Amino acid sequence: MYERILIATDGSELAGKGLAQGFALAKALGSEVTVITVSEPWTALGADAAGFAVTDFSLADEYERAAEKTGNDILEAARADASAEGLACKTAYISRQYPADAILDYAAANGVELIVMASHGRRGIRRVILGSQTNEVLTRSPIPVLVIR
Repeated sequence: MYERILIATDGSELAGKGLAQGFALAKALGSEVTVITVSEPWTALGADAAGFAVTDFSLADEYERAAEKTGNDILEAARADASAEGLACKTAYISRQYPADAILDYAAANGVELIVMASHGRRGIRRVILGSQTNEVLTRSPIPVLVIR
């Protein structure tokens, strides 16, 4: 049914629930599983003396190093969780992309048949203000998306 499952995580407790459900499904179906985490591009905006928006690149290298370390730590923990479930899993860290874009691009390029993600299930103005990468994937994905809450 689903031979290749992609599980997206940001390392949060809620995303851990998505990992657990994705691993359980992969184990039950005998599916290949890949765990992905994404770091967004550096976008530190400020204003100069004239009030024009400027981007401060002075911390970009530090941000990239920290984001990569965090991403690798998240993926290492996911590998350990998968191993504890008796699963082998591939991992993918993608930097400098918005999560929804990276998840959808990875899925398309790698023949993924199901994407598993967690969501807070926010509604109303909180959803509008905070946005939702899960909602973005859900609305744009040409393949099934399993949302865990």
